[in-house]
Amino acid sequence: MSESFDRAPEHLRQTRISTSSQDKISVPDSGPAMAKPQVAVAPVVISKLSANAPEFYPSGYNPNFSSFEDGCDGYLTLTEYVQDFLNHLTEQPGCFETEIEQFAETLNGWVTTDEALQELVELIYQQATSVPNFSYMGSRLCNYLSHHLTINPQSGNFRQLLLQRCRTEYENRDQAAKGDETTRKQFHAFVLFLAELYLNLEIKGTKGQVTRAEVLQAGLGELLNALFSNPVDNNLICAVKLLKLTGSVLEDAWKEKGKNEMDEMIQRIENVVLDANCSRDVKQMLLKLVELRSSNWGRVHATSPYREATPENDPNYFMNEPTFYTSDGVPFTAADPGISMTLMMRWIQKLKKHMKNSA
Repeated sequence: MSESFDRAPEHLRQTRISTSSQDKISVPDSGPAMAKPQVAVAPVVISKLSANAPEFYPSGYNPNFSSFEDGCDGYLTLTEYVQDFLNHLTEQPGCFETEIEQFAETLNGWVTTDEALQELVELIYQQATSVPNFSYMGSRLCNYLSHHLTINPQSGNFRQLLLQRCRTEYENRDQAAKGDETTRKQFHAFVLFLAELYLNLEIKGTKGQVTRAEVLQAGLGELLNALFSNPVDNNLICAVKLLKLTGSVLEDAWKEKGKNEMDEMIQRIENVVLDANCSRDVKQMLLKLVELRSSNWGRVHATSPYREATPENDPNYFMNEPTFYTSDGVPFTAADPGISMTLMMRWIQKLKKHMKNSA
């Protein structure tokens, strides 16, 4: 009896009601009417709604807010809103530049109490130390918010509360470095996040100059000491990652203060290579790190024009040379043989001598 929606009567299509709900037939129990069923037709409903009406927002709703989860309707708490954005950045890091400004503006209208600011700091900290590869993005987010959040309570602004949160983990560094596998893994995530903060958190001085947080510089040195004092494989791997990431910047900062802390750090690495019971692969990583530092962390400050380039005046001269191997399988190139290969061979010989004496 019913027809499809496309072929329904005009008045039914206007009300967008299925014809199956309208085709109700009244059939008497007896009499002549049995042969003439009557169809009851609903009256036409004319809507007064307009497609051009302005958008309606209920009381308390923030029109600038939008959820980053498809199909997520309704109201969200601050925690849900921030977590949505953090997950969005994790999946699409390229959107940071285009969406961070609106995110900060929304937070300025929402984060108006000490408790809300503490909650925001904790959410970002947890994301940066629990989600793989989010430490860099987390540090950039922290830097932006430290300069654009307007709330500045007596308990501390965003940057101050963030550093206080990091200090809680920092003070537990020795126990964490000695802990079980799970504890050390969490500690390593914190270490690498702090390294990213040191590189990306900008602090404006009294004269408008931009500097790095010196408290983080000192903290990274102590974290390295904790890692090398407990030389199990994953602690040493974390130390290598930390120094590859920040070694050049740390050494420059220490040299400006007349400190030779990087020399002392390299000496500790050499002692670990000779004495620690870490795996062979990890010792090789440490040797490679020592070699990297001997080449000024791989930095090249000047390059001569191509037509004038020679091995004597162009540090990039051997960049495209193939890699060769010693009789012991040690890789090397023609570049800077007087420094890097001498250093590598010296420590290989010392390591062999040490192993021979131990046997």
